[in-house]
Amino acid sequence: MSSVALAGNVASAAALRERSEDRTAWLLAAPAIVLLLLFVLLPVAAVIFLGFTDFELGYGKFRFVGFENYAHLLNDRTFRRSLWNTSVYTAIVAPVSIVLGLGVALLIEGEGRARGFFRTVYFLPVASLIVAMATVWQYIFHPTIGPLNALLSLVGVPGPNWLGASNTVLYSLSIIGIWQSVGFNMVLFLAGLTAIPRELYAAAHVDGAKSALDRFFLVTWPMLGPTTLFVVTISITNAVKVFETVKMLTDGGPNKASEVLLFTIYQEGFVYLRVGYASAMTVVFLAILVVLMLVQYRVLDRRVHYT
Repeated sequence: MSSVALAGNVASAAALRERSEDRTAWLLAAPAIVLLLLFVLLPVAAVIFLGFTDFELGYGKFRFVGFENYAHLLNDRTFRRSLWNTSVYTAIVAPVSIVLGLGVALLIEGEGRARGFFRTVYFLPVASLIVAMATVWQYIFHPTIGPLNALLSLVGVPGPNWLGASNTVLYSLSIIGIWQSVGFNMVLFLAGLTAIPRELYAAAHVDGAKSALDRFFLVTWPMLGPTTLFVVTISITNAVKVFETVKMLTDGGPNKASEVLLFTIYQEGFVYLRVGYASAMTVVFLAILVVLMLVQYRVLDRRVHYT
């Protein structure tokens, strides 16, 4: 057999093997692709489509209204109020939970004996049922029998109606949101801390970084860049998506002081049955999330040190 024929057979066999691997790869990826199509892409397309209609549940007919739903959003006081409440809630919960999560992770990382115990304790809010924890927080914030106001009364401070007053309800929900998020952020930061090579701390010590604060800013903080970027993204996304605590504790009240975007979308779609208008709100909500993610990656990714 000539060398040309042999080379041709080898190339043909390689091509067949490559096509076989491609088919296997597509077969393995097919379930995930089908699920992504059915439960992500098609629902998003349906929401975008319905946002241009006046569709209401219970009515068989609907008509296209163009951008009428979006124009109405600009003048909707409830939507503007919920957007503002969501922004305030996110501005409080996200940064505070990130800082506390990092602080708790640093403390646990430096604790040798009871590290597993403290990890479990701080992670409990993440694993707990939201309904049960909402009941506990409702008791804590109760204006008459709640332990928080009882403690305040011991020092002569009159306790407010935490969940029943317009000027305190959003901050009370923010406290609950921080409590929910700190444990999850702590676990992520712990994972990042354990991935930092110990040799870097020894080298920093040789270079003159004697204090723990110096080692943190010279080694820990730069090496936690990828983890911090992920934690910031997750924290802001989860804060913007707040719904369960609002629904269970305040139902958007009092006087819409705690009404957030997802709760407004829920009200429009499942209470007032105006699915077209709720879909337009959902599109705006998704657009806000996408813009936030792009801004975060554009601003923070440039400062991240990848190992």
